[in-house]
Amino acid sequence: MNEELLENYKVFLDNGKTERECVEQIIIAAEKSGYKNIKSLGDKKLKAGDKVYITKMNKAIALFQIGKESLDNGINILGAHIDSPRLDAKQNPIYEKENITYLNTHYYGGIKKYQWTTLPLAIHGVVCKKDGSTINVVIGESDDDPVFCISDILPHLAQEQMKGKASEFISGEDLDLIVGSYAIANKDKDSNKETKEKKNKEKSKSLVINILKNKYNIEESDFNSAELEIVPAGKARDLGLDRSLILAYGQDDRSCAFASLEAMLAVENANKTTCCLCVDKEEIGSVGATGMASNLFENMIAELVEKTSPVYSELTVRRCLANSNMLSSDVNAAFDPLNANLYDKENASLLGAGITFQKYTGARGKSGASDANPEFIAQIRAAMDESKVCYQMAELGKVDQGGGGTIAYHAAKYGMNVLDAGIAVLSMHAPWEITSKEDISQLYEGYKAFLLIK
Repeated sequence: MNEELLENYKVFLDNGKTERECVEQIIIAAEKSGYKNIKSLGDKKLKAGDKVYITKMNKAIALFQIGKESLDNGINILGAHIDSPRLDAKQNPIYEKENITYLNTHYYGGIKKYQWTTLPLAIHGVVCKKDGSTINVVIGESDDDPVFCISDILPHLAQEQMKGKASEFISGEDLDLIVGSYAIANKDKDSNKETKEKKNKEKSKSLVINILKNKYNIEESDFNSAELEIVPAGKARDLGLDRSLILAYGQDDRSCAFASLEAMLAVENANKTTCCLCVDKEEIGSVGATGMASNLFENMIAELVEKTSPVYSELTVRRCLANSNMLSSDVNAAFDPLNANLYDKENASLLGAGITFQKYTGARGKSGASDANPEFIAQIRAAMDESKVCYQMAELGKVDQGGGGTIAYHAAKYGMNVLDAGIAVLSMHAPWEITSKEDISQLYEGYKAFLLIK
């Protein structure tokens, strides 16, 4: 087991709770390893061994190491996503009810809403001001920071709530954070109730707004151009007396993004050009300018062709994409012994059994799947066996039970070989997810072996 890798992994999770924070960490690590922003090269052409990266809106990034072979022959790609389920602040989020101030939110991705109540939460993100400046926000992670919380009904009054379905008894509009309160009794001794209420109206909100202005230079109107994500507060921790597991937020899919990055930085002098691609928006369908469903990756390859060819050729772009190999680096649902009826055990992924390959994802009748070719799977198996990497073949739950998707089918549209490859995760999409340390180590070794495939 690679202990140094695992400690670095926990640091990556702690410092990368948003897409922007992940991209920032990736750039720091890449530049230490000799990678340069492709924009800094000017008219300079790339040659074998050169290392560059391309970013998009600070929320997606691709690292490329130029190989000995022509791009016409394709490249080897590790493609992961760096967004995770969370809560987002709305555009006009601050409001007060009675003497409590709330931050209004909109949940992002597939979550069980009830899991997000009564947890200590932190706010991460950016506030972009009209003068062009950007304020980075992280509140709730330092020991001396305040945290935030979503309240819930006490059991004594929850009889009606408990009769509802789990998907209904906490609504999306109920997922609002407590960010402040005003102590009416201690601050205003006026005996006239009407006068007292008038004096105290929105005092809690005013106090919160003043703190934001004085401490963070944020006006209430600045929320209109902010991107604030609400995530669990706290660090990644070892789980279990034997410390064999990791408990942390955002392991779907930052576990695969981290292993992809580390493998990319470790591999040198490959025949084919290698790529570590980390994209955004997978949890909501890979949409938007930073998602895999956009022309994001195609445009990145076009930039690469322009930098490696005497004359730019659109046909080279098409050939490169069609002849490439990709591991869609994403996690799978770990077999849960306490809910075994949801799985086909013989085709389920187990914690601690190594890297997990999925021939297809999707739901029920393979809807939304790319369904990898067996010839490509055989090639991957051979590479894993040669490098002595432990792996398992699996799918996500019973056929009619549900399912899920990855970025695989968005990449497969170019005609390239694509196979889903990640690790098993227990409590996937919960605020705190569980992974095996051994799986993280095997994932890293497996990704390195893949990048060297000829």
